[in-house]
Amino acid sequence: MTKELVSYTLRELAEKTKTELSGSGDVRIFGVADLESASAEHASFLANPRYLQQMQDSKAGVVVVSRDTERSQEKNYLISENPSYTFQELIELFATQLPPLSGFKGVHERAVIHPTACVHATATIGPNAVIDAGASVGEGSFIGSNCYIGPEVSIGAHCTIHPNVVIREGCELGDRVCIQPGAVIGSCGFGYTTDKSGHHVKLNQLGKVLIENDVEIGANTTIDRARFQATRIGEGTKIDNLVQIAHGVVIGKHSMVIAQSGIAGSTQIGNHVILAAKVGVNGHIKIADQVVVGAYSGVSKSIATPGRYAGIPVMPLSQHNRTTVLLRNIEEFVKELKEIKKKLES
Repeated sequence: MTKELVSYTLRELAEKTKTELSGSGDVRIFGVADLESASAEHASFLANPRYLQQMQDSKAGVVVVSRDTERSQEKNYLISENPSYTFQELIELFATQLPPLSGFKGVHERAVIHPTACVHATATIGPNAVIDAGASVGEGSFIGSNCYIGPEVSIGAHCTIHPNVVIREGCELGDRVCIQPGAVIGSCGFGYTTDKSGHHVKLNQLGKVLIENDVEIGANTTIDRARFQATRIGEGTKIDNLVQIAHGVVIGKHSMVIAQSGIAGSTQIGNHVILAAKVGVNGHIKIADQVVVGAYSGVSKSIATPGRYAGIPVMPLSQHNRTTVLLRNIEEFVKELKEIKKKLES
């Protein structure tokens, strides 16, 4: 199938993205590209000042920039409060023939739906999906092929559950939740007690997982059910791929947990918190609102003050940066100390 060729003038793009145009409004754009590969028919964007030289060298027909970016009179710009978001709008304007989420509509004949389950008439259930007893799937929601939706699970409206997701018994999802392939929601928390013989005896995890509206959960991420209450993921929070969230964890609203991070049991994380990649968080602690923890960090104690932190164990970012500089020069410091010691001894 031949794809329709879509183009817009810069004047049209400025109107559609609600940005300010600097340059010729008659220039026509046919697509998007990065700064290095863009031609005069492409739109590109600058999101990081470190690529300023690439922008200056770029042949792009227009570049989306922030208002404080240094600009030249020879180039065209769309001036935006959020260049990355505006560029995403451009991507979607030019992506007119994306493949559908699925070619299947409605309930597939090979889906297995328990007689007591409730599936909204507008929902899509893919082949080999299982909707178990008492589960409910809301208006306009999509359940991909090979998903398992356990007993008494509640899925709200306009959710997207991609293929091969497992949502175990009793878990609850709000509206517009997106779960990427391979995620497991409601697996048993890692809880054991050790008897006098040294044997590990499993503690049954009888709680559930509550996921609020507009949450996204990445591929192969696991969120454990609580031992007796609920593991909770707050509204608007985004969780990356390969994240482990243990039993009884509570994450606030509009937070972000990035790849390969792990949060131990019963920890409470506030609103607008960012845990960068490979952050480890100890159990039974609290992290305040508006905290950012840098990659490869270890949070062993509660953080009560908003701000940026990094290191193992974490410390305020400015302190961590000073410590890192000192450690880089430690060999030289040791050498100087040895020379001083030698002089004193002589």
